[in-house]
Amino acid sequence: MRVAGDLRKKIVDGLLPPHTRLPSQARIREEYGVSDTVALEARKVLMAEGLVEGRSGSGTYVRERPVPKRIARSGYRPAGGATPFRQEQADAEVRGTWESRSEQTEASHAVAERLALEPGDRVMCTRYVFREGGEAMMLSTSWEPLAVTGRTPVMLPEEGPLGGMGVVERMAAIDVVVDNVTEEVGARPGLAEELHALGGVPGHVVLVVQRTFYASGRPVETADVVIPADRYRVAYHLPVK
Repeated sequence: MRVAGDLRKKIVDGLLPPHTRLPSQARIREEYGVSDTVALEARKVLMAEGLVEGRSGSGTYVRERPVPKRIARSGYRPAGGATPFRQEQADAEVRGTWESRSEQTEASHAVAERLALEPGDRVMCTRYVFREGGEAMMLSTSWEPLAVTGRTPVMLPEEGPLGGMGVVERMAAIDVVVDNVTEEVGARPGLAEELHALGGVPGHVVLVVQRTFYASGRPVETADVVIPADRYRVAYHLPVK
């Protein structure tokens, strides 16, 4: 940890700028007076932290450190035709695109608990990829109980007369009044498929926003929003009543 800490400080202070080759294992061993095992573990620590990356046949290099951008969130999403991108990113100055696909599936134990269902109950699962400037910047997977939306015009979140209008407005169309929304934010290592979609590398940390909409205490939609923690910060706008 001492060796990794010193190398980390050199990276942060700019003594080892982006795209610079990290000292070799032999160089670290000689400079710090440590064993090959310690030198190797120090390099692994920096790689796990996302500060360096290995390049096949070339060595280990300091990664470019992106300046984090802001993802703004603000409770209820704006109504009146807001796009799915705007519903997830409340900053009106940001422009982006999205892709989505929906399929009926059975609720897992975790999803069933969040939606107050029985495991195996049918839900509509919709997966989104949100892009800014063509770069994937956010993933979202939502689940809605088909006991609420099944056989209605809003069963498919992105299709039909209210496709893409947002949970609050879609539910209102079937006389379900959404009156509360909760969001819990946590962090974890990204899953392989998430990092592949977001352009990250193994070991990168993602922020996960677990969101649930309620109507009179009943959960009517829940979603996991996944954001790369090295590139984005989540900012909340909370109205004062």
